[in-house]
Amino acid sequence: MDDVPADLAEHPDRLRWNAKYGNAPELSPVPPLAERALSLAPPDGAVLDLACGPSGSALRAAETGRDVTAVDVSEVALRRLASEAHRRGLDSLLTLVQADLSAWTPHPPGYALVLCTGFWDRVVFDYAARAVLDGGLLGWEAFTEDARQQRPTLPAEWCLAPGEPASLLPDGFTVIQQDDDPSTGKRRFLARRTSHP
Repeated sequence: MDDVPADLAEHPDRLRWNAKYGNAPELSPVPPLAERALSLAPPDGAVLDLACGPSGSALRAAETGRDVTAVDVSEVALRRLASEAHRRGLDSLLTLVQADLSAWTPHPPGYALVLCTGFWDRVVFDYAARAVLDGGLLGWEAFTEDARQQRPTLPAEWCLAPGEPASLLPDGFTVIQQDDDPSTGKRRFLARRTSHP
């Protein structure tokens, strides 16, 4: 994580998240959505954690013995994640990728579980859904439009519209959960792929 890709050197998201993670605790807690997804027995296979940050989700998935690909624009976050994975003896299970999610795509299909908490982009959601194996799970958590009432500077394009992301799912998925948490202004979503179209 020492060599920043040239296309990310001045990327505003990289700079913003590096500054945020530079002052944050070492590790993000495991979100309830990730715990629930892992408890639902995804099929054998790897986990993809998008916009991972210094992710408790990636580490929790690795603790279950799964290979995990963790993707984030921030090398500060990825360094912290790598350090904690090494401390726990999990580094052989983690593949860290520094990338702008709007310019990166996984090799679909290929993941038993795809997680993304705290980020929203329709294009990223589309490729994430296509990367889920049959029987696999897609978990997402992001701000809703209602969150902008308490956080007026939150850009509208970072927020889920009513019915999203369930309304954007391709055929072959069954929604397990889609509910809002008014205290955080976020919507949690979990779906299982039953078949590929």
